[in-house]
Amino acid sequence: MREREIERRLTAAVKQQGGMCPKFVSPGLDGMPDRLILLPDGHAAFAEVKAKGKKPRALQLRRHEQLRALGFQVFVIDDKEQIPQVIQKMGGDAK
Repeated sequence: MREREIERRLTAAVKQQGGMCPKFVSPGLDGMPDRLILLPDGHAAFAEVKAKGKKPRALQLRRHEQLRALGFQVFVIDDKEQIPQVIQKMGGDAK
């Protein structure tokens, strides 16, 4: 499955939970995750979306480590089947 399709499904699933999943762009700070996942009651995480079987680049992995060190959840999603698990881990309802 293509990255664009996984992103579309992630955005739809988050919206179904009453949340938002905006594209995250950080000029001047390369390697940041693709999406913010914002769920009701202040649940927030970052998502790196990849095509099936693709892995994050070294710089992306360093950014993920930095964000996790700050206490944020960072998910790498390369399959639509992972989306309900991500939402559940964030405190949402895995529909």
